[in-house]
Amino acid sequence: MKRLFSILAITGLMTFGNVQAQDSTQAAAPATEQVADTTATEVTNDEATATTDEAVAEEVTFTQGMKKRFIEGGPAFMGIVLICLILGLAIAIERIIYLNLSSTNSKKLISEVESALNSGGVEAAKEVARNTAGPVASIFYQGLDRYSHGLDSAEKSIVAYGGVQMGQLEKNVSWISLFIALAPMLGFMGTVIGMIEAFDQIQSAGSMEPSLVAGGIKVALLTTVFGLIVAIILQIFYNYITAKIDSIVNDMEDASISLVDMLSDYSKK
Repeated sequence: MKRLFSILAITGLMTFGNVQAQDSTQAAAPATEQVADTTATEVTNDEATATTDEAVAEEVTFTQGMKKRFIEGGPAFMGIVLICLILGLAIAIERIIYLNLSSTNSKKLISEVESALNSGGVEAAKEVARNTAGPVASIFYQGLDRYSHGLDSAEKSIVAYGGVQMGQLEKNVSWISLFIALAPMLGFMGTVIGMIEAFDQIQSAGSMEPSLVAGGIKVALLTTVFGLIVAIILQIFYNYITAKIDSIVNDMEDASISLVDMLSDYSKK
């Protein structure tokens, strides 16, 4: 009987111990999962931070790399190429501002001049042209001012002053085309000179070392790259300016024909 109670007591203790062990394991499992989740979150955050740092590092490296490449090209030719870019952009911006200010609503001007001419005569039309800005209005004023000398004189004055205004529109544009051609030529010259220096270094060293050749060629090619970049930038501005000039010149020609027709009709009254 004692043996039976002993067996039952031992069985009870073992059962109670197993239940407690299971409860402890189940209680520890969420804690372990929580620790694992926390660790995973920290790892993810670290990875995200590392990715952000790498992105920032790449951005900074690109900017610094451009500066480094520019300096590696050599101050002689790279400085001249930079001057070409600065002067070309300055002239291009000045021309763009001037051309935009020179643009005139020619249809409105023709209508106002015609109304003034029919109602108040040549002097009223001249007053309208005088108070309007732009090359078209200047041509109108010159033609109206010469009308007192005859229609032929007015027409010749319109043609002559149209050429003057065209010259004002195209002022300094040739310098932009010069810088467009000059920048890559300077780059090519810097490349050729850099190659010559690289071969001089090879001759002095007496051996064909790859590092020696690669360094000289890299520096030589940088001048060409930056020269081409400058030419591309200025070419975009040059094309816009020439297109704007062509548009204004066509407007001037159409308006001049309309003015001659108006004066011809007015002279018949």
